[in-house]
Amino acid sequence: QVQLVESGGGLVQAGGSLRLSCAASGINVMNIFSINVMGWYRQAPGKQRELVAVISRGGDTNYADSVKGRFTISRDNTKNTVYLQMNSLKPEDTADYYCTAATLWAQIGAGDFWGQGKKVTVSS
Repeated sequence: QVQLVESGGGLVQAGGSLRLSCAASGINVMNIFSINVMGWYRQAPGKQRELVAVISRGGDTNYADSVKGRFTISRDNTKNTVYLQMNSLKPEDTADYYCTAATLWAQIGAGDFWGQGKKVTVSS
């Protein structure tokens, strides 16, 4: 069974930086395709969950317009881990951040694998 375990996050002042990590466990040759695409979503209080960034196994990326130029998604395929480096943080980045994985790019966000969520709070 594939599991996604997140780490990082926390409280930071506006303009600061944080890094989130998400490690996939339970990976074997039969289910390695389940994490072909990995990404981060976030959900702020009272708002819908939204896509933040996505990365393919080959390194193709996509970002929400609101984070372009400030956030960087990366992955280490040898560790089955995806990272989200968040710079120049703004109070509006405050949210619970969730890691997710899927086989195909079009499936990201609609798949079965989600992390438990990590809170990111940016104070003004």
